[in-house]
Amino acid sequence: MVHNQITLFRIERGLSRKDLAAAVGVNPQTIGFLERGTYNPSVELALKLAAVFGVPVDTLFSLNGFPSLATQIAGNANRQKEFEDD
Repeated sequence: MVHNQITLFRIERGLSRKDLAAAVGVNPQTIGFLERGTYNPSVELALKLAAVFGVPVDTLFSLNGFPSLATQIAGNANRQKEFEDD
């Protein structure tokens, strides 16, 4: 199964499914299917989505899943604190 963070990036950027679909040339339903994990993107679509968000493909998609948002936030806070302590 391919896991993704499309919803997170889309909402963070203030894009609707329709806006994102237009940006990558697909139907808005396709974005919904991708976000729910019921459809895996082609390599071309994965690259287009990553380009829209300005991130590497492996930041958006993973075979192993992603840590929860709370875990990611906690990790970022810890890294920031370590940086400030140096």
